[in-house]
Amino acid sequence: MIRVALVDDQPLFRGGIAMILESQPDIEVVAQESSALALNAMVSTARPDVILMDVRMPGVDGITATSGLVRELGDDAPRILVLTTFDVDEAAASAIEAGASGFVLKDAQPDFLLASVRAVADGNQVVAASATRQLFERHRTRRAVEPGPEYGELTPREREILVFAARGLSNGEIAAAEYLSEATVKTHISRILAKLGLRDRVQLVVYAYEHALV
Repeated sequence: MIRVALVDDQPLFRGGIAMILESQPDIEVVAQESSALALNAMVSTARPDVILMDVRMPGVDGITATSGLVRELGDDAPRILVLTTFDVDEAAASAIEAGASGFVLKDAQPDFLLASVRAVADGNQVVAASATRQLFERHRTRRAVEPGPEYGELTPREREILVFAARGLSNGEIAAAEYLSEATVKTHISRILAKLGLRDRVQLVVYAYEHALV
């Protein structure tokens, strides 16, 4: 069962999303909040696997809330799926850099929303490949720096796969480019994440752009 919390200041929208999620046998809405002010307490009490977080809210915005939660809980933080209005939005990019696992448009189809929740719960990213480069080239806020010693732990093949993944290629596309099976690519991705100390492919993309690897 995927435990989901909703954080959005629009009651009608929040209620509609809750109805869609609750219609699924493998998803349970465990909390709803109209702001991020009590986010940490809610997470401690409800223990969600995934948080659907609106970016733009009065008081504590979704970026600040995401950053604070990930900073405090680290790898134990729930996966955060940002809700935004525009597919290439500076606030969404900032939220991803702060530790969110992806973003979904507020007018997305229900099937896509459900698939996104399941994907994020499974440790995958939900960032459209077509938007990946725009997100991190147009809205990267930090100057690129040389990668640290952790990058030296990667094999030449892992470095190639890191670049492909950062460009938004799927495991299947990487497998075709590298003449590998998808299962082997998935294993390589897991090893890359472990060596670099990253949670998921979204953080991998951020790492690659922060260190000018793509």
